[in-house]
Amino acid sequence: MYRRILLAIDGSRSSLDALEQAVSMALATHAEVSAMFVVDDNDLLFEISPRDRPWQLADVIAYGKRVLAHAGGRLSAAGVRWSSRLVKTPGSPAKIAAAIIAEADHWSADLIVMGTHGHRGVQRIVLGSVSEHVISKTVRPVLLVRRQVGGDTR
Repeated sequence: MYRRILLAIDGSRSSLDALEQAVSMALATHAEVSAMFVVDDNDLLFEISPRDRPWQLADVIAYGKRVLAHAGGRLSAAGVRWSSRLVKTPGSPAKIAAAIIAEADHWSADLIVMGTHGHRGVQRIVLGSVSEHVISKTVRPVLLVRRQVGGDTR
């Protein structure tokens, strides 16, 4: 049924759970997985002062490469065919979601798998939800994976 699974991963606990779901589904259906990391600066919006930011853009890119390498290692260990892509699209959740959807369309994904953070309060009002934007704008099936135990932190 699923031959091409797009995994949107950001290194959060919920996205690592999504990685495990993608591995399971790929093994069950003999699918190929494309892991994708979108570089965004949303986390930087909540820093007290721009000069105090612990994450600069180069750091986020390096982090994304490590996340994709980890995902690739897990997929390889499971015997799943895979590829990865780091996409630089800083901006709003809608723009990040658009980048995920564009990649799914370009790659002809049969399924999008991603974690959901479950932000609440001010962060949710300001940032919105990438996963909500994806499910409302794509015509492709989406599997959302939410961390059930504890908080979802990076």
